[in-house]
Amino acid sequence: MKLATLKNNTRDGKLVVVNHDLTQAILVPDIAPTLQYALDHWKQCQPQLERTYHLLNSGDCKDTLDFIKQPLASPLPRAYQWADGSAYVNHVELVRKARGADLPADFWIDPLMYQGGSDTFLGPYDDIPLGDAEWGLDFEAEIAIITQDVPQGASHQQASDAICLFMLVNDISLRNLIPHELSKGFGFFQSKPSSAFSPVAVTPDELGTAWDGKKIHLPLSTYLNEALFGQPDAGIDMTFDFITLIRHAAKTRALSAGTIIGSGTVSNYDRSKGSSCIAEKRMLETIAQGKPSTPYLRVDDRVHIEMLNESNESIFGAIKQKVVIYADTL
Repeated sequence: MKLATLKNNTRDGKLVVVNHDLTQAILVPDIAPTLQYALDHWKQCQPQLERTYHLLNSGDCKDTLDFIKQPLASPLPRAYQWADGSAYVNHVELVRKARGADLPADFWIDPLMYQGGSDTFLGPYDDIPLGDAEWGLDFEAEIAIITQDVPQGASHQQASDAICLFMLVNDISLRNLIPHELSKGFGFFQSKPSSAFSPVAVTPDELGTAWDGKKIHLPLSTYLNEALFGQPDAGIDMTFDFITLIRHAAKTRALSAGTIIGSGTVSNYDRSKGSSCIAEKRMLETIAQGKPSTPYLRVDDRVHIEMLNESNESIFGAIKQKVVIYADTL
């Protein structure tokens, strides 16, 4: 099943069910007006949404919408919680190596995770506003899950059962603001502006055999100005799987339905696969050449993030964003 949220004059938009090919959609206000409502009542709403999805794919739904022409918000335009992990420890190791620091041993046994801002997500086609080019704007291509309620101290089975939906993420970072924030012993805050998510969120069955119950084994492609920037496989070097990330987040607190947990920047030891963020490429350049040569994002740069299945079909649709000068519209 594939779900999306259309923009309207409310903060939470209107939930639609989207067909497998991402061409048609249908509003479902009689089942759930918003995705958060569906997640809050998942046991009741999920079977009804699934039935609508099957009818939509068979061509038996009336009053369908041309999905391609719809104004899209993030599947969850805002969320009660957005926690981003760093599941690809080879990426963290590379960051530290570039600045001559060793990786502490416990980084391999305990995930890194930060709690991000979740009140103003960007839609998949929304511009990325940049206030100052010196802030070092970067994209980060990731995968995220949306959970049902998760109890504190969740077991492996409870964490597995809690996974409702998957999305792609552009976890936008301001790299040159990060060192100062982290030097204070707090952060991230200013260095992590609003993230953007894929056009649709999908249930695990849409991933087929690529989802093994813990990881997604497919390449995640990122393009910068239409040129392929990276295509690492999301499953190969994922040190901490999604079950582990959920259990880590729920160690000392319960998680509410609608919690989003990110994988962190997808990265492979095989550097021929490219990178999922500019910072990683700059690190590799620093190690090889003594200094970075790839600039951070600038105004008018375009970012495209997408994942295709084994049949070369887009699973989530594509995040397509352009960098613009920030303008206060409030």
